[in-house]
Amino acid sequence: MRLLIIGPLSGQLSTATKIAMDGGAKVMHADDIAAALATLRSGKGADLLFVDVAVNIGQLVKQLEFEHIHVPVVACGVSGDAHVAVQAIKAGAKEYVPLPPDPDLIAAVIAAVAQESSDFVFKDQAMAHVVKLAEQIAPSDASVLITGESGTGKEVVARFVHSKSHRAGKPFISVNCAAIPENLLESELFGHEKGAFTGALQRRIGKFEEADGGTLLLDEISEMDVRLQAKLLRAIQERVIDRVGGSKPVSVNIRILATSNRNLNQAVREGVFREDLLYRLNVVNLALPSLRQRPDDILALAKHFVTKYSKANSVMERPLANETERLLQNNSWPGNVRELENTIHRAVLIATGDMINPEAIMMPDGQGYGEMSISPAQDGIARQAAMTAEAVTRSLVGTKLADVERDLILDTLDHCLGNRTHAANILGISIRTLRNKLRQYNEEGLEIPNPGEARSAMAG
Repeated sequence: MRLLIIGPLSGQLSTATKIAMDGGAKVMHADDIAAALATLRSGKGADLLFVDVAVNIGQLVKQLEFEHIHVPVVACGVSGDAHVAVQAIKAGAKEYVPLPPDPDLIAAVIAAVAQESSDFVFKDQAMAHVVKLAEQIAPSDASVLITGESGTGKEVVARFVHSKSHRAGKPFISVNCAAIPENLLESELFGHEKGAFTGALQRRIGKFEEADGGTLLLDEISEMDVRLQAKLLRAIQERVIDRVGGSKPVSVNIRILATSNRNLNQAVREGVFREDLLYRLNVVNLALPSLRQRPDDILALAKHFVTKYSKANSVMERPLANETERLLQNNSWPGNVRELENTIHRAVLIATGDMINPEAIMMPDGQGYGEMSISPAQDGIARQAAMTAEAVTRSLVGTKLADVERDLILDTLDHCLGNRTHAANILGISIRTLRNKLRQYNEEGLEIPNPGEARSAMAG
């Protein structure tokens, strides 16, 4: 993990730097915003910024946005004044770390904000098979496609492959292809020359060059625009890239890993993914099983997360009660490991007594998982629900397909409180398709909820 410290490197900030380095972070330092931006443009890159509150964080965040540099900011300072922390967050910092630094807090913030973890816990044979294959192909330079449902741990496996390769000492660079707007992704990947477009104030090195000698992970590769896929194919085939606005090809020495939670063969048939690119990426396929397909991992992971979040939150580590273990094992976990991790994190925080009891295993809306399971006594309710669904289906006869699709998309978006990624996953479509549909509905005069909103609230 690459950490860039911005601000006067003295006293408590030096201690925080040492803690980060002891935790395995590669640390760089910049005295001010100008020096930090020069470092970020140069190709050295950073996964996380620690910024002294003496630095103008608002100005830094605006400059990062203007230059399309995507890196999270964590503010830190010795002031015990809560107002300082609030102002830092309002200015754009993701977190605030008080100084003098606490080693566990520094480690937890780095893991949470940079989304980097070396945790790789498994026990089930279904996962053991994947790990064995990953270890076998790791020393090669073959491209690897890692597939599986959302939340199964695709990035964790990608980092594992990198750690077992001969490139382990070199950079591991991850790019989320769905999180970066289409018009900026090319510059993010390949870099740009000064003046290539508005905001290109200086030459900037892209992720391909940042990863030189190491590994580049293209996360959610299915969301990449098909026109950019052609340039990516050339880069993979020839290990040569062209910066945006550049006139001279640049050679790169990297290994490509990619992830997708979509069926790329189906995407090829739909014409939204290049078949030749799929062949290039899919030299080896690591297909991750869902958590419900690896039941022996549920308790192993749950206990691991109990230890992890008890330590991170400085609370007593409580064991899981027997009833809680049964509840966890009987749940289907549609969100996979990510959902389990969030559930245990909440349980650690709200549990009382000497054990983590079932009442601590709650959904985000406060409903217990135990209330969700369908028992034989609920068969009558299930039959009634089926009859209701049949009646709804009959009521749709004569309705235009486009209208049904629109209502389904907007109702799902309401259900997810405007969260586009969650809605797309539920609907089984790409985030790009969803965005295009919402843009169309907006042009037709419909109100589209922003993240955190629902249409009912907007109407109120």
